[in-house]
Amino acid sequence: LSLPRKLAVKNGKLYSQVIPQIQELFTEKAENGPYFLSMRKTKEIKIGTVKIGADNPIAVQSMTNTDTKDADATTAQIKALYDAGCAIVRCAVYDSECISPLRTIVRKSPVPVVADIHFDYKLALGAIDAGVAKVRINPGNIGSDEKIRLVAKSASEHGVPIRVGANTGSIN
Repeated sequence: LSLPRKLAVKNGKLYSQVIPQIQELFTEKAENGPYFLSMRKTKEIKIGTVKIGADNPIAVQSMTNTDTKDADATTAQIKALYDAGCAIVRCAVYDSECISPLRTIVRKSPVPVVADIHFDYKLALGAIDAGVAKVRINPGNIGSDEKIRLVAKSASEHGVPIRVGANTGSIN
């Protein structure tokens, strides 16, 4: 049984460990047989070159903890995550100075890059223009419905999926 691994970078070193809870949460044991994953049917989504959902295998995703403005450090961390088996990597895009380095990161990354957008719809538009494979937005802190529509329109025009992530503190 190949279980997803938890990937983390601490003090510049990559740590990978099997997530033990995955076995009890998502697997069933056949009588006198191996464990197997039991998942509900979902729609297939393409994130760059990686297909997720439907009958595709689980893709390991991680998030960088480097400053996205430092393209070299972020790219190095993404390569380390890739070497550990990561298929998709998310980077924080928290201000406009992240957009230019993000272009470099996307170009050099061995895996699809997801932009985790913080508060400003213009950052989502810039990230899409920079070539990210997916954006994660929180509509509760992006702004008006019109701003959300602009992001959705740009993402649609560029073939970029959107993940809506909402925190309870940001929903009105």
